[in-house]
Amino acid sequence: MPERRRLAIIGYGKMGRLIDQLAPEYGFEVAARCDIDRREPLAGCDVAVEFSVAAAVPGNVEMLAEAGIPAVIGTTGWLAEMDQVRNAIERHGTAAVWSPNYSVGVNVFFRLAREAAKVLTAEGEYGAWAWEIHHSTKKDAPSGTLLKLVDTMKSAGYARPIDVSSNRAGAHPGTHEIGFDSASDTITLRHTARSREGFARGALKAAQWVIGRKGFFEFSEVLFGRE
Repeated sequence: MPERRRLAIIGYGKMGRLIDQLAPEYGFEVAARCDIDRREPLAGCDVAVEFSVAAAVPGNVEMLAEAGIPAVIGTTGWLAEMDQVRNAIERHGTAAVWSPNYSVGVNVFFRLAREAAKVLTAEGEYGAWAWEIHHSTKKDAPSGTLLKLVDTMKSAGYARPIDVSSNRAGAHPGTHEIGFDSASDTITLRHTARSREGFARGALKAAQWVIGRKGFFEFSEVLFGRE
């Protein structure tokens, strides 16, 4: 049997505990579990998955990079510190994967959104919207996934206004929707998560992939390669 890789979990909330549960399926032994009131040694860890809070991301990534441990960053709401995080990875010569959403389905959804926006760029009668709903305890709104969707549409050439809205209610794991509307018809694309499990599995897939690499990557590169 192949030797299990040693995984550190940074942020031991709901996502951290789910990753802990699923890690053996991906060939990992959880060697460190860290949270605000829980610190376990990182020495000997092959990779870390970071699901903490936005304010902690730069410090956590710096700590991991200094220790030579590649990171999978699943926390959202920290993109204003993107340059700081990227610089830490480059300065220490380590690696990280980041994504606003580690669901494989959502990353396919990004590609569909890009193609739809690209095709409809020249069709001026179509207006666009982007909407999402999450559980009431999610702190950032709009979500990082919705912001990524909007950025994807704009990067594909869609230059007209995109109406963006968010809702927070109950225990909803997450639905994201984009649409295009004209006097003639409506096009709607929607992704609905059933649970957090898809996010955890995607993060563990990224953790397998990033070991032995150097650089700063997006999860789409794990799934589809660098375009």
